[in-house]
Amino acid sequence: MTTVAVLGAGKIGEALLSGLLHAGRSAGDLLFTERHPERAAELSERYGIRAADVPTAAKTADVLVVAVKPQDIDPVLDDLAGVVTAETLVVSLCAGLPTALFERRLPDGVPVVRVMPNTPMLVGEAMSAISPGRHAGPEHLAVVEELLSAVGKVVRVPESQQDAVTALSGSGPAYFFYLVEAMIDAGILLGLPRAVAEKLIVQSAVGAAAMLAETGEHPVTLREAVTSPAGTTIMAIRELEKHGVRAALLAAIEAARDRSRDLGRAHEDD
Repeated sequence: MTTVAVLGAGKIGEALLSGLLHAGRSAGDLLFTERHPERAAELSERYGIRAADVPTAAKTADVLVVAVKPQDIDPVLDDLAGVVTAETLVVSLCAGLPTALFERRLPDGVPVVRVMPNTPMLVGEAMSAISPGRHAGPEHLAVVEELLSAVGKVVRVPESQQDAVTALSGSGPAYFFYLVEAMIDAGILLGLPRAVAEKLIVQSAVGAAAMLAETGEHPVTLREAVTSPAGTTIMAIRELEKHGVRAALLAAIEAARDRSRDLGRAHEDD
């Protein structure tokens, strides 16, 4: 059994720790870092997992999961540079940051796997895409898949596709929340109480997602099944098309992809 350290116990880091515990991993095989002492004490009490500083975690763990914000990566890499060895697997959950950055800043031969998860990890329904760096092999990907399977589903992609993944599924939940928010507002506009509108839309979203996942039908087929000739749904779809909703989504996801690329380029000279 490997020892796993999560560097950065924000929402995603905490969700991973919680998921690993629920999957049967012992608290004694886990540790985490957190720069705010009150937060560290709270998490240790809640989960029974030891908090440590970054060098201690790096010396102790076989797998280091880096879950800090991209702009906070430099001091973490500085702390790791003199401690990790080629026997340590480094797993990056940092949006936009390429494996090459870690490989430049860490000792030669350290295996790095890049991951793009998303916030449904908080409820055990994450979608995570993983990509190996130069020194990571199939055995390292298998370890990462096992870890992340505790909090959702996992796919392997070439690292060249990670910026697209970040834009599509990494940021994806925010697009759904935005749409649900707008639909709830529409329900209120039509005279429904907020609580009723919210219940109607949230359950409709849950049901629609389940149909997509379980039937295997194409989204167009499922949409057409709701769209009767001259009915209410086709009138709504016409308005969505008239206002360019499809084109706006495409442009929004391209913008998110471009921002992910920018985050990586910001560290090209490190």
